[in-house]
Amino acid sequence: MKRRLLVASLAAASAAASGALYARDVATGLAEAWSRPSWQAQEFDWVDERRQRAVPARLYTPTASMQSALPLVLFSHGIGGSRRGYSYIGQHLASQGFASLHVQHVGSDRALWGGNVLSMLSRLQDAASRDEALSRVLDIRFALDQLLAEQPGLVDEQRIAAAGHSYGANTSLLLAGAAVPGGAGLADSRVRAAVFISAPPLHGVPDADRALTAIRIPTLHVTATDDTIRVPGYFSTSAERVALFEATGSAIKGLAVFEGGSHSVFTDRAGTGGVVANPRIKAATKTLLGAFLREAMLDESGLVAQWHASNAPLLQRWVAPGQV
Repeated sequence: MKRRLLVASLAAASAAASGALYARDVATGLAEAWSRPSWQAQEFDWVDERRQRAVPARLYTPTASMQSALPLVLFSHGIGGSRRGYSYIGQHLASQGFASLHVQHVGSDRALWGGNVLSMLSRLQDAASRDEALSRVLDIRFALDQLLAEQPGLVDEQRIAAAGHSYGANTSLLLAGAAVPGGAGLADSRVRAAVFISAPPLHGVPDADRALTAIRIPTLHVTATDDTIRVPGYFSTSAERVALFEATGSAIKGLAVFEGGSHSVFTDRAGTGGVVANPRIKAATKTLLGAFLREAMLDESGLVAQWHASNAPLLQRWVAPGQV
């Protein structure tokens, strides 16, 4: 009897140990799954030989193997930015099954903040010049051509969108079809939807409203009540971003105006616009982009409405994307 009890005890102990090992393995597996990023990134140091201009870029893609070509977002940074900026957007879009190509514009990138402080104003004015504004559009077009040539089959060429923040939003306006004088050939017919975050007015463009009515693809406009740009010679407020939304000719367009925030709250910088508001606005912005682009490019429905239901308390104004 004692032997049987001993055998039973050993069996119970063995089962308990096996159960503990199994539980540990499950817990370890879950922890690895939770810690494993759903996105990956690679960088390119392209050079447009025709223009003798470097075009660095960073591409975010899903880590999971995809059964079909990926919808693509072309992202343009604000003045003084780089290809590594707006990483929270690129990472989120990749986790949602998109490829997100973040292009660096060497004439208006982070190099502006280096060098002689006394010449900073001159560098900013050069970066905001008409020539640089046009060069940025050509950077995006070149980067798209390179990606399609180097990684055939990666991108669904029927599902390409443009997006950008601040100066990058202006770049995206031109790609999306804004008809500025002397801008013939800038619009890219491959771009089927666009997102404009903190888009400044089209400075120096005569009859800017008319230029904006030429945009016909679905668009999303994002700003905040305290979204004010203070670059010498280029001051603008959130009211002007709302006016730009209203002038855009898209049959389907949406507007999200967050309460508070700041112009830089949409960058990777932490704390700007409020230590509490900053992460909330970022989280809401990235998920709104994902929802809008999935509806606009993948023909899914109801995602933006679900987003609004969860994020309405953060908004000062909301216009749901739809026929206007």
